[in-house]
Amino acid sequence: MGISQPQNLNSPPIEQQRPYGVRVSLPPGDPFRNLLGPEWHRVHWYATDAERDAALAEMSRRHEYSRSGDRPALVFEKVENLAESRGL
Repeated sequence: MGISQPQNLNSPPIEQQRPYGVRVSLPPGDPFRNLLGPEWHRVHWYATDAERDAALAEMSRRHEYSRSGDRPALVFEKVENLAESRGL
């Protein structure tokens, strides 16, 4: 008997180097720092610097449904894993 829904099989993720990242953190004085902690951050990794730059532009843009004067209340920072990007 075959597998009825092969698209639902769990397959291991394809390991790909993703040396270029965007670090997202909260600015000093943000009230969410009281909830998440002063050292909270999240890093999103990308395979190329072009992908990273496109994602950074999308993340940091002003949302079309925001109120006038609203801006993203996050700090975005480019990061790079030198060992992966340089092949060390």
